[in-house]
Amino acid sequence: MKLFIVYKYFQARWLVSLVLAYMVFSILLNAFTAIDICIPCLWKSVFGFSCPGCGLTRAAISLIQLDFYRALAYNPLIFIVLPASVTYFVRDFYRYATKCNRIN
Repeated sequence: MKLFIVYKYFQARWLVSLVLAYMVFSILLNAFTAIDICIPCLWKSVFGFSCPGCGLTRAAISLIQLDFYRALAYNPLIFIVLPASVTYFVRDFYRYATKCNRIN
């Protein structure tokens, strides 16, 4: 039953799930094999200077490799963005699951 709720959650939020799956796959691929399929920063490509989000992917890869100092050097916002994103997705899934349980 719980696996069915997870499936329905990802089906209801298919676009977010697709983007999240791509991000997780590309970060893990880069972290363990050094193959880079990440999308380049559009802001930096157009305007020529870094945006506040530049370096977040490299920081996430450094966190997976347990190199906290390098993650901090790439982008200190990773220590705010990552916990906030996890909290958001956990809360959103919890709300969806309780709503599904009330319907059934």
